[in-house]
Amino acid sequence: MTTDQRGTSPSHSLKHTRRAAAASLGGTILEYYDFAIYGLASALVFGPLFFPSADPTVGVLASFVTFGVGFLARPLGGIVFGHFGDRLGRKNVLVTTMLIMGVSTVLIGCLPGYDSIGYWGAVLLVLLRLAQGFAFGGEQPGAVLLVAEHAAEGRRGLFASLPGAGVSFGLVLGNLAFLAVNNTMDPATVLTWGWRIPFWAGGLLVLIGLLIRFGLAETPDFERNKANDQVSASPIRDVIRTHPAQILLAGGVQAGQAVASYITVIYSLAYAREHDVPASLPLLGIILSGALHLALVPAAGALSDRFGRLPTYLAGAVFIAITALFFFPMIASGSAVLVLCAYLLLFGIGWAVITGVYPVMIAEAFATKVSYSGLSLGMQLGVVIGGLTPFVATLVATLPNGSTLLGIGLSVVVLLSGWCAAAIVRRTTRAGVAATIDQPA
Repeated sequence: MTTDQRGTSPSHSLKHTRRAAAASLGGTILEYYDFAIYGLASALVFGPLFFPSADPTVGVLASFVTFGVGFLARPLGGIVFGHFGDRLGRKNVLVTTMLIMGVSTVLIGCLPGYDSIGYWGAVLLVLLRLAQGFAFGGEQPGAVLLVAEHAAEGRRGLFASLPGAGVSFGLVLGNLAFLAVNNTMDPATVLTWGWRIPFWAGGLLVLIGLLIRFGLAETPDFERNKANDQVSASPIRDVIRTHPAQILLAGGVQAGQAVASYITVIYSLAYAREHDVPASLPLLGIILSGALHLALVPAAGALSDRFGRLPTYLAGAVFIAITALFFFPMIASGSAVLVLCAYLLLFGIGWAVITGVYPVMIAEAFATKVSYSGLSLGMQLGVVIGGLTPFVATLVATLPNGSTLLGIGLSVVVLLSGWCAAAIVRRTTRAGVAATIDQPA
């Protein structure tokens, strides 16, 4: 997004920006709604439904493997959709990603189990999960670019943060959907067909999202590039050749965000269970901190418009680095107050701040003609690194003073992401990619 391509021209209208923000927010909500319902279904029903075994644990583990394969398809999706997003435009690609996500989600809800078609049900489940992951790989970077390129200069941080706010909304919505099913049906009915309802309900989210996206205008920045014949013929090749450092640094920034989220949303639940903390406490902590996260993400984006991307991001990173040192001891204490405070501080405040800033910060590091590809490569690199977090954390926890090492490790990772943020901002400013990147808007 070079300075001669960005600005406060009339083409960056507030009406189009708000519509783009709604479209981007809808995609993120669907993505994390699916993340929640698939994770819950993997733990509750997919084991006996698709992987019947004498040992129930084996079935659950197999169902979690299907959950993980979706992440394997994300990098490929990022590359493919990044290419077409830079070649054909943001709007068309984002309509495609939402359609794939939605159809896959609804079809999962229609799958017959092992009793009907044997292990072919599991095969189809894996294929649909791969399709979801493939679409997710192009959804997040495209959603950020869509709203960032529609927004005027002084409000880009605010609007580009809105997809991040959809994370908490989608997680809460997915949990509520399964909660409603479990509270209104007996376990046998849930296992037979009740589990399908949340997946079918995802189709309604898709219809709403598609209606919004079909009515979108293409971003002014892409249209300007197209009019000036500045569309790259091979954006993946060009971004690797011209922005290799930015891709790696963007991956480092994304990795810090991913590690912090996987620690708080996934691994901390297992850690709490190992320390005999009632399961209701960390779950309540995630719900409450998710509500706070929803409010603070756009606030952080707005602050980055006022005080600069880097100072705002570093404030969040340092806050997490300090809080991480106390996070695990607070959970292990078993005190309701301390457990809830641990989640509110790390997830509700610290993670919300970096989530509200990092997407626009790394998006501004790439020239418009390769921004979709560059952002996709950087984000997926970070997701792959972050995806190892639960496994590594479980190993570290077995070491002497494991709780202390976990806190220190999270602090180090987040501070390293802060260093990557500082480096990418320096390169962005030096290259003139975004003149106001570290200055008040």
